[in-house]
Amino acid sequence: MALHIHEACILLLVIPGLVTSAAITHEDYPADEGDQTSSNDNLIFDDYRGKGCVDDSGFVYKLGERFFPGHSNCPCVCALDGPVCDQPECPKIHPKCTKVEHNGCCPECKEVKNFCEYHGKNYKILEEFKPSPCEWCRCEPSNEVHCVVADCAVPECVNPVYEPEQCCPVCKNGPNCFAGTTIIPAGIEVKVDECNICHCHNGDWWKPAQCSKRECQGKQIV
Repeated sequence: MALHIHEACILLLVIPGLVTSAAITHEDYPADEGDQTSSNDNLIFDDYRGKGCVDDSGFVYKLGERFFPGHSNCPCVCALDGPVCDQPECPKIHPKCTKVEHNGCCPECKEVKNFCEYHGKNYKILEEFKPSPCEWCRCEPSNEVHCVVADCAVPECVNPVYEPEQCCPVCKNGPNCFAGTTIIPAGIEVKVDECNICHCHNGDWWKPAQCSKRECQGKQIV
């Protein structure tokens, strides 16, 4: 009886081992995320450092090969330390440029306004205009306005007037001067009162008249 019990214990010890090896498989227990990550680390990616250069579109260029990294970049040469690009002196953009394109190595002005702006108004190229009676202006091809201001001569009278649309004052009654508080015409002698005859200085209209006393014609008092 003791022999049968011992054989039964040995049989029970063997059976669990058989069940364990048959039941546990990789299909029942998939790999952990850590194991999956470690397997991805074994992937080999292309490394072009020291071997070539890559442009903005992903194209690869060999060492010493000339290429454009992007549509708005200057040409470059692929070197061991990376692209070595040209740095030319680009022309200056016109200050009145209204449209600039960056499709090449240097920015390029595509549109310059073809008019001048002066005091809130627009004028065509080479157009002449008078913003005021004393100013004569022209819109230059450089989009700048050049003006000339009239230089008025000294009027030959003491009472000049400004006419509409005229820059300089005019003497409507001709040359004259002051004789006291009286305005007399130039070029003649004028009797300003019973005792004085006056005349303007020749050419010096702004000076007071030169007067001389004459025999008064008033009544004598007895």
